[in-house]
Amino acid sequence: MTKTSLCLLIALAANLRIYAQVQPYGPLPTPRQLEWEDREFYLFVHFGPNTFTDLEWGKGTEKEGVFNPTALDCRQWCRIAKAAGAKGIIITAKHHDGFCLWPSRYSTHTVAQSAWMDGKGDVLKELAKACKEYGLKMGVYLSPWDRNHPLYGTKEYNQVYIHMMEEIVKRYGPFFEFWWDGANGEGPNGKKQIYTFHEFEQTMRRIAPNTPIFSDIGPDIRWVGNERGIAGTTNWDLLDTAGFTRGAGAPPVDTLNQGNVDGHLWLPAECDVSIRPGWFYHADQDTAVKTPGQLFQLYLASVGRGANMLLNVPPDRRGQFTAYDSAALVGFRHLLEESFDKPLKGMVMSGQIGTGEAGALADGNGQTYVSLGAGYKNNYLEVVFPKPQMVNCVVLQEPIQMGQRVKAFSIQTVNEDGTVYEVQQTTIGHKRILTFPAQKAKFVRLRVTDAKAEPLIGEFTVYRIPDRLVLP
Repeated sequence: MTKTSLCLLIALAANLRIYAQVQPYGPLPTPRQLEWEDREFYLFVHFGPNTFTDLEWGKGTEKEGVFNPTALDCRQWCRIAKAAGAKGIIITAKHHDGFCLWPSRYSTHTVAQSAWMDGKGDVLKELAKACKEYGLKMGVYLSPWDRNHPLYGTKEYNQVYIHMMEEIVKRYGPFFEFWWDGANGEGPNGKKQIYTFHEFEQTMRRIAPNTPIFSDIGPDIRWVGNERGIAGTTNWDLLDTAGFTRGAGAPPVDTLNQGNVDGHLWLPAECDVSIRPGWFYHADQDTAVKTPGQLFQLYLASVGRGANMLLNVPPDRRGQFTAYDSAALVGFRHLLEESFDKPLKGMVMSGQIGTGEAGALADGNGQTYVSLGAGYKNNYLEVVFPKPQMVNCVVLQEPIQMGQRVKAFSIQTVNEDGTVYEVQQTTIGHKRILTFPAQKAKFVRLRVTDAKAEPLIGEFTVYRIPDRLVLP
């Protein structure tokens, strides 16, 4: 989404401070977390034996020959992902059934034992090559649970899993995200595994220090607490994880959904959701693909609430996205462009605030900012129009490299007829997209009504999006 589309007149009723005087506050994101939060939207690809058996969770006893895509085309995945505006693709390199989409040295349940390409195929290699061609980032989901491996349920299996991590990072990395599922069930020997996640994490930091790791409790990215793709209307990038574990011992879902206002760790949320009812492909769900409008609403409820959107799109038995999914993705991109790429005409940027920070509010860079100062409750920012404009959407950002500060804010439109329309909300974080019934406004005002420290605003832009897309 481009935010330079609006030329703004910024009226600042504030004694705004220069950057050098503002100090970071509270827990802060690492460079890898900052880069990850800027990705905002990317795809999940669930692909494997389940695609051919019509299951969601494979048993691990499936014959390797069942995996046999007739026309695998990772370039098609990437072409559609790029057309949808996605920044990358995360693939299920190994799901719970233990089947590896690459020829691993540490398993006999892999593409090398399948009939596909006479055992010479490598899905991860094909995807890595296609992502590079289309300028996308690649991530991997590697399930610790393995319902096939004979060592699962023993101490030795943890080392097997570490070897697999090392193998795929070396062959196919770097990755923009490494995904740990919290599921932990029985293996073929009837035993459950005690995962040594501390060793897994140490391994990833050693072999891929710039790759953020996802799980229920991070260490870099947290689960949002549901698989509907919806972040909390209040969403802190902060979380306390002491006393919690991954999987069944994770924090309550409401806590994962909202974060902790005074959390000690920077752990932003990721919203995973499938474009279909299931995560793997099922032919009878071809008519149940989410519409572009539904995807747009999920975007508002994830990216628009300061989280990232991970949208699952499962390839069919050919090894390609279907026409149904592809059309929905491209239609979704068109709605984003229709909403956020068209400027409101006739506005001019102005404002003097010491070092020229007013320009930061519409420069497309959320890390530049203005400060509302310690007396922020008496201060405000305004977008003033040369003549009244129909508006129904505001996009805000905090410069999160300085910490997340805003606890509550209000948006007011002062309208042509003299009325004032007000919307109140809580957190901003990396991004807040606020929609409301269209108002013919002379200007739009932002007030921060509560904050943990002096509020910093990185972006403040105003749009008229199609009325049908306003979040109810």
